[in-house]
Amino acid sequence: MQPAALLDLVTALVKSVLKFDMPADLIVSGFFRKHRDLGPRERHTLAETAYHVLRRKPMLQHLAQSGSGPLERRLAILGWQGPDALLRGAIQSHELQWRNQVNSVERAGFSEKLRHNLPDWLAGALHAQLDDAEFWALVSALEQTAPLDLRVNTMKTKREEAQHVLAEAGIDAKPTPHSPWGLRIHGKPALNKLGLYTHGGVEVQDEGSQLLALLVDAKRGEMVVDFCAGAGGKTLALGASMRSTGRLYAFDVSGHRLEALKPRLARSGLSNVHPAQIAHERDDRVKRLSGKIDRVLVDAPCSGLGTLRRNPDLKWRQSPQAVQEMQAKQRAILDSAARLVKPGGRLVYATCSLLPAENEDVANAFSADHKDFVLQPAAELLAKAQVADPEALVQGDFLRLWPHRHGTDGFFAAAWQRT
Repeated sequence: MQPAALLDLVTALVKSVLKFDMPADLIVSGFFRKHRDLGPRERHTLAETAYHVLRRKPMLQHLAQSGSGPLERRLAILGWQGPDALLRGAIQSHELQWRNQVNSVERAGFSEKLRHNLPDWLAGALHAQLDDAEFWALVSALEQTAPLDLRVNTMKTKREEAQHVLAEAGIDAKPTPHSPWGLRIHGKPALNKLGLYTHGGVEVQDEGSQLLALLVDAKRGEMVVDFCAGAGGKTLALGASMRSTGRLYAFDVSGHRLEALKPRLARSGLSNVHPAQIAHERDDRVKRLSGKIDRVLVDAPCSGLGTLRRNPDLKWRQSPQAVQEMQAKQRAILDSAARLVKPGGRLVYATCSLLPAENEDVANAFSADHKDFVLQPAAELLAKAQVADPEALVQGDFLRLWPHRHGTDGFFAAAWQRT
């Protein structure tokens, strides 16, 4: 594709994602479906430029004020993540001169708002939890592209064997520092062409998400419920922990998300998973299992603000009001899921949020309202599940993962045992 034509496409994609009327990943995938002739390098340039603009929107919009022409084109030029020679071939001489001038501007003197590139309410909520050094370390981490983490399906292979197969395919994968199931890759190789992936030997799953499944620590022959299963990443991890024995229910209110589980389930080789769409948290299917379940995972709907490395548009699409509404939903779901747990059973509440309103506040309120559930120290449970250095993963009794500390998405989890 000609450089000018590619820049036009990048500009169009930037304009689309900045409308914030849909999740950015859906906009990008839809854009690619309309332009099926794009090669992998062109797709990379398009997607990474759009995400770069979303990550640094306030700063780039501030810098773009000095230019001329459509704003989205200026943002695409400043946020360009493709080969520099390609961009030089696409822009006019006055645009190149302007870009060089902008790139020479020293960013350190900008206001905090332009340097952290977060909405004020979110910056305040994060800064309240972290000292200055850690806050800016988090800002830096959130502006980076997340690595690609894989979970090795221990039903089919061992981590060392999977690492060897990937190496033979020219993919450098390192063991994740904490999860005994994980491998980490920097870059985005075409895994869907590898037999290791197509035959279910590995699944794409952030190490933090793997740690949630390890905290549940589902055993052979148990009855387990993944209460908000979604597309089933944690469901598959739990099923492998159970060695495909017992019974594992994958509940979700979205039939569409459960449909996405089916091909992954087929690859996994698991036979103990039972996906079921429920109408709401008080569905009759849930009531019939009351007091019968050994382990329940509530991976609750949340703001998703722990995934800003992957979904930078969320910081512009969420609001304090939305978080408050989400908290009410989280508490209702957790209360209903708790009814499933039998005496001696384990309940785990988790989010991919960094906000106490969705995390500690919900967990502490649940503990206060349910005296028959005893909070368990997350570090002890993780140690029993063969997680490396579990003390580094917790705050108090809770699992608390941060992108800048742990290299994972932001996650929270609390675990209780029913008396």
